[in-house]
Amino acid sequence: MNWRKSSYSNPDGGAYVEVSDDHTALVPVRDSKTPHGPVLLFPTDGWSTFVTAVKEGRLSN
Repeated sequence: MNWRKSSYSNPDGGAYVEVSDDHTALVPVRDSKTPHGPVLLFPTDGWSTFVTAVKEGRLSN
């Protein structure tokens, strides 16, 4: 599986989320600090909705 760093990850290189674009129906997501750890699988449309909400600032801390 090919992984890429999320563009919304921490810019200092210490902690970031990696996603894989290898699947059409699911988006695998993992923590870069534990590459052999668990992978979360999100339906493509759910991941897209989440990313849009982040871009638009609709999520709060």
